[in-house]
Parts: sequence; structure tokens; C-alpha cells
Amino acid sequence: MVTLLDLTPRTVASDRLSTLPVVVIGAGPIGLAAAANLAERGIDFMILEAGERVAASVQRWGHTRLFSPWRHLVDPASRRLLEASGWAMPTEGRAPTGQELVDDYLVPLAGLPEIGSRIRFASRVIAVSREGMDRTRTAGRAQAPFLLRIQRADGQVEEQTARAVIDASGTYSTPNPLASSGLIPLGFDRVADRVLHALPDVLGADRERFAGRHTVVVGAGHSAANTLIALGKLVRDEPGTQATWVIRNPSAIRVSSSPDDELPDRAKLGTRTDRLVASGAVAVVDSFEISGLEPSGDGIRIVGTRRGEPGMVEADLVVNATGFRPDLDMLREIRLELDDIVEAPKRLAPLIDPNVHSCGTVEPHGFRELTHPEPGFFVVGMKSYGRAPTFLLATGYEQVRSVTAWLDGDLPSAAQVVLSLPATGVCSTGDATGSSCCS
Repeated sequence: MVTLLDLTPRTVASDRLSTLPVVVIGAGPIGLAAAANLAERGIDFMILEAGERVAASVQRWGHTRLFSPWRHLVDPASRRLLEASGWAMPTEGRAPTGQELVDDYLVPLAGLPEIGSRIRFASRVIAVSREGMDRTRTAGRAQAPFLLRIQRADGQVEEQTARAVIDASGTYSTPNPLASSGLIPLGFDRVADRVLHALPDVLGADRERFAGRHTVVVGAGHSAANTLIALGKLVRDEPGTQATWVIRNPSAIRVSSSPDDELPDRAKLGTRTDRLVASGAVAVVDSFEISGLEPSGDGIRIVGTRRGEPGMVEADLVVNATGFRPDLDMLREIRLELDDIVEAPKRLAPLIDPNVHSCGTVEPHGFRELTHPEPGFFVVGMKSYGRAPTFLLATGYEQVRSVTAWLDGDLPSAAQVVLSLPATGVCSTGDATGSSCCS
């Protein structure tokens, strides 16, 4: 069925626009998948990557094993391009680490001439707008090129025009604050050096920092579980090491094991975490609402309430595993239509509400659900999920396949979205602050 949305003019109306590239923000798994789809369709594009290398965010948690096996992690268009160059698919049933995903798939993909020649590293997009107009101006808007302001590593700022923009910049660099209010905790600046990002390399590069110290992990999702499992090994091997798990709900249902989970590595996280708690290797402080942080000698004091009463937890370090949120500041001049709760595109939000859906219960979706009032602008990948935590890479691959088909004027292909995801027994959480299912 053809709808009014299908008939919306694409940003190819003017001769000038047709000469400009599609700009993809981010050279992670979804950004590179978008590039592969654009390359297959012969559409000119450019990739702007804030980091110095491919999938810079993934490499920060590269020591962590993904839930999904290889067969769910490789984009079909990317696979076709790679296999044409002689690349061989890794063992499909095995789940790789983040670093293996980068080394064995994303680096070879970015190395293909049709993709690698279009990537500009150390190019952070700090703002997106329309050339010659802010978000309030309507006349001629759809025919005006997009304008991206870019900051280079040396601090220089430049601008790039585009016929369309695919924002696949992700959310890993913008974690949710620790305070239960969603705000930065009072006193954070005084102890910022004692608060670590999600998924530190506890047993590798960061081992000396955690060994013999007391670490509090805050968060009820899979990132928290991965860190707690690593800390559990350190508790066993390094005298004086302690681990405490702080969650704001009565239980961490998101990491509870389930016999219905079709991803065994995801189900094992819950089982292993439960065993650590039962053995006493990990202490649990549930129903804790964080409001502030204070220095405590060389350590940190977490201040808040527990079941309506004042509460306090002291430690040497805190790991913030409370999930992530999209950077919307860079999009202030773009006309977005976002859900009031999860900050995802309004048509997509009901499909991914974490109070209802899990990774395996999200319906297939594409350009329709990702469309904003700004013609030719799309947010894809983890960032398209806003604050919802249930993203899988396979979902993002189908998103960009549909979006690139729409940009190419191929409406039948764009509208035909098909996605088969592994089921999970985690269907309701009551909490929208977990971590991504992709890690």
C-alpha cells in the first residue's frame, strides 16, 4: 500500500542536491553498513568518524564478548562486498568479542576501496543544520542542502554540505548520569576521576586500578553484569578486592536468566551474576536512589535514599553502567519528531518501549518509522532507540537497508522490511535505564 509518507519528495529535487553526497555520521557497525548499502546502489557518500579509527567506541569495550553469534552480526550488503574481495565469514555460530568484531569484520570492510576512500577520521560532527536557514524557516527547506559543522582533532572547524544525512553516531559516548533523577549527581565534579565509564577492562588493561579495591557498579543491565562477572574473578584472585552492585529497583530483571532466551551467551550472564551474588563475591544494594557523590578520603561516597530512608555507600571506585542516551544537542537546528519518553523517533518508540519489548520482540522497521519532519534526515542504529536499551545490530542493518533504498527512490524495497531476531525471555523491566543488548 502506498501512503502519503511514501510519496514525500526525497532530497533529490534540485540539480545542486543531486551533486552532493549522502553524509553518514559514524564509522561503527551501522554506519559502515549504511556505507555498504549506498555503495551497492552507486550513491555518492562520505563517512565522518569522530575517532581516529574504525568503530572507535566498540574498541573501548572490545574485551567484552557480544551476545549474538556471527550470523547475526554481519550486514548482508557488507557481506556481499567483502566476499567479492575474497573475505570469508567467521564461524557463524560463535559469538565474538567486540575487538574480534572490529578486527575480523569492520576493519576489512572499511578497507574496501569503495568504502575506505570515503571515510574521514578525527572528524567530529558538532552540529547539523540546513544551509542558510535555522529550524524555524520553512520556505525552500527541502531543497536546501544539509550543513554539517565538523571539528577536527587539532580544533579546527569546517563545514560540509550533503543531500541527505544518516546519523549513526551511537550513544556510547553519552552515558546516562548516575543520579536517579536523570541529572548529574550533586558533587560529581569533585569525584569525577573516581567514576568510570561502562565496561572497563577489569581483567586486562584496567586490572591494576581495580585489584585490591572496592568497586561499586551502578546499573541493572547487561553492561553491569559483564563488569560484575569480571570483578568476581578479581575478588577470587586478588586479596582485598570487593564488589558491590547498586540498583534502583528491587531486582535486576533485565539480567535474570531465562530458559526461553535463544542467545545462550546472554542467558549465561544472568546465571553467572546470580551465582556471584549467592556466593557473597558480589554484595547487592537494591532499591537505592542516588542523588549525590562526595569525596571520602581517596575514595567516593554515594549518597541517596533506600526505601524512603537516607542511604550511603562507600567505595574506592564507581562504574557507571546505567545505560546511554542520544546526543541531541548537535541536532538542535534539525526538525525532529521524538517520543516524549524514550527520545526515539515517534513512530518507532511504541515498537521498542522497554516496558513492553525486549531485543527479540521488536517488529521489523525501516524508513517509515525513522522518518522525521526534516526530509532526508535519519537517525539509525543505537541512537535511533533513544534511551531504550534493547538494540541488536541486525535491527540496525535492516534500518539502513530500508533508508538507503528510500534515498535511491526504490520504494518497494524500502517498504519491504523483514527481520528475524532471536527471542528472549526478558520481556518487561519496568526500568528504561539498562544497557544495550548488542554488548
